[in-house]
Amino acid sequence: MQQLPMSKKDTSNATTKIPVQNMVIGKDFLMIAGPCAVESEEQVMQAAKAVKQAGANMLRGGAFKPRSSPYSFQGLGEQGLIYLKRAGRQVGLPIITEVMDPRDVDLVCAYADVLQIGSRNMQNFSLLKEVGKTKKPVMLKRGLCATIEEWLSSAEYIMKEGNPNVILCERGIRSIETYTRNTLDVSAIAAVKNLTHLPVISDPSHATGRAELVAPMALSSILAGCDGLMVEVHPSPCDAFCDKKQQLTPQQFADMMDDVRQTLALRQRLKQFQLKQYENKCCEVNL
Repeated sequence: MQQLPMSKKDTSNATTKIPVQNMVIGKDFLMIAGPCAVESEEQVMQAAKAVKQAGANMLRGGAFKPRSSPYSFQGLGEQGLIYLKRAGRQVGLPIITEVMDPRDVDLVCAYADVLQIGSRNMQNFSLLKEVGKTKKPVMLKRGLCATIEEWLSSAEYIMKEGNPNVILCERGIRSIETYTRNTLDVSAIAAVKNLTHLPVISDPSHATGRAELVAPMALSSILAGCDGLMVEVHPSPCDAFCDKKQQLTPQQFADMMDDVRQTLALRQRLKQFQLKQYENKCCEVNL
């Protein structure tokens, strides 16, 4: 690893705490949910009510959509931000949305509680510097072919500009596999948790591209040590403007949340067991 003075794990061994409204990322488990793209006010409002009821504590939705084809739906722009903010306010959830262009940072900051840097922009250094000048928390997605070192170096760009509130997001990397959209690198979650004090979350929706794989990968990410999840939920995935196959229905999300709570409880019990085993060994040595 090259020099990473700001993102490397410090002696306190504690995860950075990032307050956002009534929650603290890095302390409270972050559960981000909502549609891939904001398509209409009704659609995002329905999604917001559903994910809030199921237990999400942050609402997502894309207003500016980076698409592989210039002819695909590109998002509603500022109107989408208005709809997303209105939905978040009505259900009492902070919102996260992607910013793609340095020229749009001020605009997105006016609406969003957390800024998202997408995979394609992980090494858009002008954009990283610009969001680093803001006071908004920034969620930095790993690039589709980026190494862990490159990912953390991009976080350094943001932090070097004065913004320490960076959340890392593992969203899958490109591999030889074609059955899934990407390959979720669960090992990277565990590795990065050992390397950095920054919160690390997982995005199983983009990682797999398949709704039936989202829950299993979400639970795997929890056991790997992630600080949160980001999942796509749409009132009617078959009618979605983009990424139909990876978006969960509200009922699927509610079912997954039951499993998430149980897995978090299991993780806590395992930690307590490991701590007890460690204490017993220490006692044996002292004897």
